[in-house]
Amino acid sequence: MMNNDVLRSVRYMLDLNDAKLVSILALADTEVTTQDIVSYLKKEDEEGFVPCPDEVMANFLNGLIFFRRGKDDAFPAPDVELPVTNNIILKKLRVAFELKTTDIQGVLESVDFKVSQPELSAIFRKQGHKNYRPCGDQFMRYFLRGLTRLIRKEK
Repeated sequence: MMNNDVLRSVRYMLDLNDAKLVSILALADTEVTTQDIVSYLKKEDEEGFVPCPDEVMANFLNGLIFFRRGKDDAFPAPDVELPVTNNIILKKLRVAFELKTTDIQGVLESVDFKVSQPELSAIFRKQGHKNYRPCGDQFMRYFLRGLTRLIRKEK
């Protein structure tokens, strides 16, 4: 899934403005301008669209963890994992929103997407593990849709 789609989804989910996205990136010691954010949020067919680089996305996800859970100087910042895959995005969102495996299953079931415990644990395994499974775009779309419903309903 494109980084831009994930950025747009999280922005809508948490009802964030462009300045807030810049400040979330600043929490991960990444400087981007509001104009950069605007170009990342445009659709692919719009003029001025710029693909969101993996480094910006990785730092955005780390900043999102700090934004949601707080930044503790006693603990080091999470590593920036490149290239950013759907598996990494899912792991970081799981940490940011403090979701357990059963929570993720509930989020997916809320959008009629059933996933078993072994399938889910395979997605969270390290790449190279014999039971590792890549997280597909469809899985990611359903997860983001379900998480958006959950988060926006709470507000």
